[in-house]
Amino acid sequence: MLDIKHIVDHIEETIQKLETRQTDFSHLHGLVELNQKRKDLIVDVEAKKAFRNEQSKKIGQYKRDKKDVQPLLDEIKDLGDDIKNLDTLLSDIEQRIRDILLETPNIPHESVPVGKDEVQNEMIRTHDIPKAVNFEVKDHVDLGTELGILNFDRAAKITGSRFVVDQGMGARLERSLLQFMMDMHALNHGYQEMIMPYIVNEDSMYATGQFPKFKEDAFQLVMEDKHWYLNPTAEVPSINYYRNEIIEEALPVKFVSYTTAFRSEAGSAGKDTRGMLRQHQFHKVELIQFTTPESSYEALESMLNHSENVLKALKLPYRIVNLCSGDLGFSMAKTYDIEVWIPSQNKYREIGSISNAEDYQARRANIRFKRTKDSKPEYVHTLNGSGLAIGRTMIAIIENYQQADGSIKIPEALVPYMKTEYIRKG
Repeated sequence: MLDIKHIVDHIEETIQKLETRQTDFSHLHGLVELNQKRKDLIVDVEAKKAFRNEQSKKIGQYKRDKKDVQPLLDEIKDLGDDIKNLDTLLSDIEQRIRDILLETPNIPHESVPVGKDEVQNEMIRTHDIPKAVNFEVKDHVDLGTELGILNFDRAAKITGSRFVVDQGMGARLERSLLQFMMDMHALNHGYQEMIMPYIVNEDSMYATGQFPKFKEDAFQLVMEDKHWYLNPTAEVPSINYYRNEIIEEALPVKFVSYTTAFRSEAGSAGKDTRGMLRQHQFHKVELIQFTTPESSYEALESMLNHSENVLKALKLPYRIVNLCSGDLGFSMAKTYDIEVWIPSQNKYREIGSISNAEDYQARRANIRFKRTKDSKPEYVHTLNGSGLAIGRTMIAIIENYQQADGSIKIPEALVPYMKTEYIRKG
């Protein structure tokens, strides 16, 4: 969450920057008033508590001196109720402040272009040129079905729409991509491998900014006395690894985490309903870094390069875009999207995002570090990035490496994992 002191001290500037997200934040003026009420109440409560303590000491002294204590008792007889009522009021105001802060997104970084939606995202660079072919291009659904490696009908029978069964070489392709990505990030890029829980609690969802804003998107497990949710991305369990802790390890701390991700896709009715582009369940490799504040933007660029290296190794055409303020994620100060070429759609589609949350998630999750043993704790900066989404990488490989005879050539970097150079029918 944002620092309330910064908001109050720079209220107009904060509102102006937040409103580049194309939402009205004028209600934050009320936060200034609430914060002043909170300060006034704290002063009042502390004064009453101090007076009560002072009087209590006097009562003890009066009793020792055989003096009449009734006048002193009369002065504080209603003080306990007054303090209790003020504490209740203070607690209510603090909760209202917290609710406002939890529902307020991160401030866009100065390098984020101002814009309304994805149309105004800034294109940074492209890598490789899409290959021209002299045959009719098929999409991954038709190719995968004809080759017997993707089965959407049986997935719909087993569960419902927006699920798929990977079978045979399709299952091997997904497994190979997982191992390939984990190996690259762990062995080449210096990330520590982590396999995180697929189920997270409510505190974890609040800490990373999924709640309360996106609560309707989450899959909740209905269990008595449990508030558990299916993990929407490995970012959630990975960031919460250090929740309410002071990190003792030297920064940066770098995790590469693999999980199955689950999303209800609320509000996406009618969007990308065909195939694997937008599913309720998908596999994803996630990069996480905990850094010092001054090094987080250098880390952002390095993480972007790490994710790009996956696509370079697979020789897939892609481009990098800098998200504009109106397209920026709730918790993020800056995000790069990596978009891979999808031949059947004749356009680039998102395959990963690399983001810097600065200290926004660290404040929500209370994650700090110390520069020296005796120094004051500071909030870390947290970064996350796709390294990559495996399902969408499968789509890109199936479509970009399709051959005229309907087979799929395996990218050279994946051959040692796949143990074959082609996926063919039969």
